[in-house]
Formats: sequence, structure tokens, C-alpha cells
Amino acid sequence: MSAAFSGRRCSFSSMATPPDLREKGAVRDGERLTSDSRLFMQLLAFGDCKDEPELVEALAGAGFESVLYEEVNDPRGVALLTWNRDPRFFLECLRPFLLAPPFSSLTPKPEYSMLGRTYAIGHEPDLDDWLFEKPRRTVLNPQWPWAVWYPLRRAGAFSALAPEEQAPILSEHGRIGHAFGEADYAHDVRLACFGLDKNDNDFVIGLIGSELHPISACVQAMRRTQQTSRYIASMGPFFVGKALWQSPAADSRS
Repeated sequence: MSAAFSGRRCSFSSMATPPDLREKGAVRDGERLTSDSRLFMQLLAFGDCKDEPELVEALAGAGFESVLYEEVNDPRGVALLTWNRDPRFFLECLRPFLLAPPFSSLTPKPEYSMLGRTYAIGHEPDLDDWLFEKPRRTVLNPQWPWAVWYPLRRAGAFSALAPEEQAPILSEHGRIGHAFGEADYAHDVRLACFGLDKNDNDFVIGLIGSELHPISACVQAMRRTQQTSRYIASMGPFFVGKALWQSPAADSRS
């Protein structure tokens, strides 16, 4: 085989075009909005919690934003939601914090571990708000303490559909989400988790609201859509909780 290439110089690097990894929003004044950054959000769950006020006190002085949830389905269960633009935060800042008291006394529940990143789909008029501020406002709103977090994976058949076939399927799903949001029943946080999840999930979804029943009803309504009934390979496990403590919701741009 080497003789066949004798006298030739092959440069594969000159043939490849680097992929454009920027987040892309709407076109404004003839220019498409772009961002080289996005927000990473992580949910970690724990059991054997015996002193919730101690956890709250530690988080209040931690120096990073977070939400602490009490788990509905485990009387000693809690979950911690944190976020940062730099994923090194979870190793260099959060990890040492969790390995020290009081969190070091808790029992991790890795089946509920979720990590994802915010993303744009190309029509967001305020890209920075969509990627960074809207998710924070949603999870830090004291009027919306209830939360259901879960991962999901689409079936491979959905990716094989042409864009014009995907559009009405996604639109049907989106209309339900918008209706629940406009009625102040449930507000979503959507994160991509390709390659970030041990179970090979595609997305992490957080449904946030003032009451639990409307969130459950939103999940029920979504089950009837084509996307869920035909093109979702797996969903869950579902973490169900209520915020025990939320960081003050100051504007991160201030």
C-alpha cells in the first residue's frame, strides 16, 4: 500500500473545515447573533440528610449560586443544583465544597446525577438572556419552588428525519410548553447533555413551577405528542423536589 502513495504528499488537515461550535440566535441588523459560551448546569442528589439547616448555612456562604431541593420521594433526600459557564467550576470549586462537611456526611445518589449545557436553536432575539439569564431566573424564582428534573434520549429514527419532517413534530411539542408557560403553570429549562451523561442521554429537562400538579399535567400532555410517543427512546429517572433554599436572584451581568 505504501508504494501506491509513493511520491505523494497528503494533507488531511487542509481538507477539513473546523466545525462552528458557536451558539447562534436570531439575525439582528443583518448579523446573526452568536456566542462562544453557554451555561453548564448540574443536579446532584443525596440521601441520609439529617440536618437541612446546616446545608443551607453552608450554601449561603459558599460564594456560588445554587438551589437546594428537598426530595419528595425520600424523607432524607436532597438535591443540589449549581451552574457555571466554565465546567472546571464543578471540579475545582464544587467538588472540594462537597467533600467537606456538611455535605461530606451525605450519601450520593448517582442515579439522579444530571449535567447539561444551555443551547440555542437559531431564532433567539436575545441570545445572552436565553443562554445565561433565563435559566437562572427560572430556577431562582422564589414563586416557583417546585421542580421535576429528568434526562431523556431521542430514538435514532428522529435524527434520520429530514428537517422539514422534524419541524412540525418539534412545533407540536413546543406549543404545549408555551401554553403551560404562558399560563404560569410550568416553566422549562432545557439542556443538551450529549456525551455528558453515563446513560447516553441527549437532553436534561427541568420543569419548574409554583405547584406540583401543573408540572405533572405538563408531562402528561407531552406524552401525547409525536415526539414523545414515537421518537423518545427513554426518559428518567425523575427527580421531584421543592426548593428549600435558593440563592438571591441578582443579575449576573451587574
